[in-house]
Order: sequence, then C-alpha cells, then structure tokens
Amino acid sequence: MIMLYVLLLPLIVVCIAPLLSSKKATYLSAISFLVPFFAILYCILKGCTPEISIVTLSAPIGEIYLNFDYIGHAFGLTICIVSAMVALFALPYMVHRFGEMELNVESEFKKYIFLYQFYAVSMLWLVYSGNLILLYVFLEIALITAFFLIYFYGYGNRQWVGQLYLIWSLIAGVLALAGIIIIGVTNGTLALNALVPPFATVGMIAWTLIFIGMLIELPVLGPHVWLPWAHAEAPTPLSALLSPLTVGLAGYVLLRIALIDYSFIAAYRMPILIYAIFSSIYAGFSVFKQTDFKRLLAYSTVSQMGYMLVALCLGPFGLVGLVIQYMSHAFGKSILFSSAGGIIAVHHGLRDLNKMGGLHDSVPAISNAAVIGFLNLGGMLTIGMIGEFFILRGVVETFLIPESPSFLGWTGSIPILLAVIFMFILSVWYGFYTVRKVFYGKPKDTKRLEISRYYYVPLFIIGIVSVLLVFPPLSTALIPGLNSLIQTLMQLQVAAVGGVLP
Repeated sequence: MIMLYVLLLPLIVVCIAPLLSSKKATYLSAISFLVPFFAILYCILKGCTPEISIVTLSAPIGEIYLNFDYIGHAFGLTICIVSAMVALFALPYMVHRFGEMELNVESEFKKYIFLYQFYAVSMLWLVYSGNLILLYVFLEIALITAFFLIYFYGYGNRQWVGQLYLIWSLIAGVLALAGIIIIGVTNGTLALNALVPPFATVGMIAWTLIFIGMLIELPVLGPHVWLPWAHAEAPTPLSALLSPLTVGLAGYVLLRIALIDYSFIAAYRMPILIYAIFSSIYAGFSVFKQTDFKRLLAYSTVSQMGYMLVALCLGPFGLVGLVIQYMSHAFGKSILFSSAGGIIAVHHGLRDLNKMGGLHDSVPAISNAAVIGFLNLGGMLTIGMIGEFFILRGVVETFLIPESPSFLGWTGSIPILLAVIFMFILSVWYGFYTVRKVFYGKPKDTKRLEISRYYYVPLFIIGIVSVLLVFPPLSTALIPGLNSLIQTLMQLQVAAVGGVLP
C-alpha cells in the first residue's frame, strides 16, 4: 500500500501547487516526483512487485489495479527523475517565457504548474495502470494537458500547432480505444493480470487498430508530420517531457499488447522491421538538414522511435531493449531540449544553428550537459549502451540462429544486422555534428555568461542517473528483473500455441 500513497503524492500536488508562489510550487512539484523516484529505486533493489487492487467492475472492464512489475518500475523511474528535474529547470525558463509574452508571472505560473504537474502525473499513473481502460484514460489526460501547454505558452503560431498536435493525438487515441474495446469484449476483461496466455488473445483487427494508433503517437516516418511542429514550438519544459516521455509511451502500449499476444508482430515482423529501420535512418539524415535547434532534436526523436519499433520485432531480448531504449532516450532528450531552452533563455531566443557556434565559451555548463545528452542517444557510457546490446542480441537471436523460426540464412540476416548497426552509428554521427555545430567552432561571442544553476544542475543529475544505471547494484537488479519478466510472459505464449512463435 505504500506505493499507492507514493503515487498519490504528485496527484495531490496537482491541486496544491497552484496555491503557492512560483518557487515553492516548483520545489513541491520536484519533491513530489523525487519521493516516488526513491521509492521505485527501493522496490527495484528489493524486488518488490506487488499489485494493488482499486476496484473491480463488471465485464468487459474487470479489475482496475496498479501493476508494480519491473516494466512499470523502469518506465516510472524514468518519468519521475525527468519530471522532477525539468520542473526545476522550468522555474527561470518559464519566468523568461512569461516576460517575452508580457504576462503576469505569478498568475500565469499557477496555471502553468497545474498543467505541468497534471501532465507528468498522468504519464506516471499510465505506466502503473493494470487495466487497459485506465491506461487509456491517463493517455488522454496527457494529450489534453500537453495541448493546453502548447496553446497557451508555445512559440510561433502556437494555437495552430496545438490544434495540429491535438488532432493527430486524438486520431491515435480513438484508434487505440477501438482496439482496446475489442480486446475487452473478446476476452471479457481489460485487466492485464487476466489477459495472459493461454486465456487471452488479441485479434488481428484489435492489433491493427492499436498498432496504427501507436505509430501515429510514436511517431515514425509518415505520421511524423505533426512532431517537428509540436516539439519545436512547444514551451521547452513541455518539449523536454513530450519528446522523451510521452511519445515513447506509445512503445510502452505496444509492449504491453505484445506481451499479451505477440502473433501480430511475429506475422508481420519483416515489413515492420524494414519500415522501422528505414524510418530511423531517414529521420537521422534529416537531422543534418535542420537549421532550428529544437526542430533538429525533434527529427532525432523520430529516428530514436525507430529504435523502439525495431526492438518490438526482435522477440524477448528486443522487448527488453525497447524498455531500456525508452529510458536512454528519455534521459538524453530531456537534457538536450532543456539545453536548447537554456540557450533560448540566455541568448535572447537563439535557435538558428547558422547563428550558433562556439557557444561552449559562453555557456560551458549547458554545453557539457548537451554532450551527456548525446552520449545517451548514441549509446555510449550510459544506459543506452545496454539498450543497444539487447537490440543487437535480439537481431542475432531472431535472424542469425539456425534454430530460430525467423532464420533467414547468412545472406538474409547479415544485411539486417548491418542496417541496425548503421542506425546506431548514425545517432553518434549526428550527435557529434550537432555538438560541433552549436557549441564548438569559431565562437560568435566569447563572453562567458552568468546563468542560473537551474539551467544546468538538473540536467547533470539526469545524466548521472543515466550513468549509474549501467553499474551494479541498479543494473544487476533492473536488467535481470526485466529480462525474467519478459521471458516468462513470452514463454507462456509459446506454450499456449504448443511450440514456437512463427
């Protein structure tokens, strides 16, 4: 029951924070996420994975409960530390933004902190929801609160961008809801603890609806048209959550559905995999064409979401890689969007890469934080390294082992392996390109600026967490727990069909 109270804390703060001054509200918001962060750490280290029942409703809804397994803990840990640190970063940034918009700081901050807190809380409760309908409810809350944050405090034509984001997200949500309803009607329940093989299946129509909806939400190439606008024009604290956390939760939804019934992914593995690799590489090269720093990071998000879709196709090890890739991308991209926001605030709205160069001389702390962000995306010296390992192992286990039902022979398997490796290399390539373009080279201004610690200390804390997760005891508690859970659920599916997945 302690975890229930821990999760209720940030939900209660949604109502309390708007009553306080901007600084007190910010601190309270950060604390409300740090408390569950340390509680989740404790649970991971001690192996605590209980379920807490809330209420049981009639079919097809079933039991509504909170699910504290290793998957929920991995996502929850990430959401908590990123939400807490971005809340601190946002204190001077939003004051700067309100000044640009000629708004009253204290009154507008009350509205902002309510929306920010509710937005972050919805993501946290989403990953612990043990019922698909509860998951959908919090997905919609995240959608609506993000829309208002863009609409009220975004850049450029923020009302149009907010509506663009809302429409695309509503389409994704409606498709997912239709698929969820079909699952509930077919199986008589939407509770995840009852949707297990051999008692549950996800039909082709339900899988197709949810899959298309989540492709829009991720998004990957094609449905990605809304993302560069939304991420570039959103207020930076929202960009720092929207890109790394919210879009990746589409991968979380696909993961949960795959652990109920993997047959859809197994049946269409190759076209999905080819599409995901092409999407990731295309978006990665698109990064080099961008002149707006935040838009560049948005295309990087499209590329990184291709990683998650690739991982989805690679069996149990790939699914472990999907979880870790979510964490790595969240750490890296929250740091990078916050770095972009810090530059915007201290350099009077500077976003154009053609006007940047040598910014390390003026804001070295932000520059160093950005390097840590790109190390996460490139899978170097951070938890992203473990994510890439599991994705590559998934490729080997799926396509290069002769006993595997998906074995393509060496001539068919090696190109897939090389394409995935190139996908990883591309992230490192555009990462160093961006660091050089923005922070090094001939400086436009060599004067070192005095900047608020809020613009870089929270970013280093996120970076430290991303490194600590590589080492024991965190890695040796989290990674085996994830692997054991996913392997067990996948083996149940194998047993249910009386052999191996196709």
